[in-house]
Amino acid sequence: MDPLSDLRLAITGPVCTVLAGVENGSLLATAMGHDGHRGWVYYVAVTPDARGRGHGRAMMGACEAWLLERNIPKLNLMLRSENAAVRSLYTALGYDQDDVVVYSRRLPPAC
Repeated sequence: MDPLSDLRLAITGPVCTVLAGVENGSLLATAMGHDGHRGWVYYVAVTPDARGRGHGRAMMGACEAWLLERNIPKLNLMLRSENAAVRSLYTALGYDQDDVVVYSRRLPPAC
């Protein structure tokens, strides 16, 4: 769980991007992701002092627009189960909770 390493991988990968919301020269919101098949949005974030002003909604709109420009028909995102506060945003934006179980495995770093 190293966001900086994930960022480096995203900006150097062939099918991914990082979107940023900037106002008056200040970074307010970010999102990244796309796996070549479906849109995956990761690391959606809004700075604490900018929350509640529509930046998360705008960031998700930008993510959807980016994916639609590439003819990618589905957007997936994962939330940490303890992040209940943001669920209402995604529900208001029309997202549904899928009935899936996600498995993962940390791989050892390349030598």
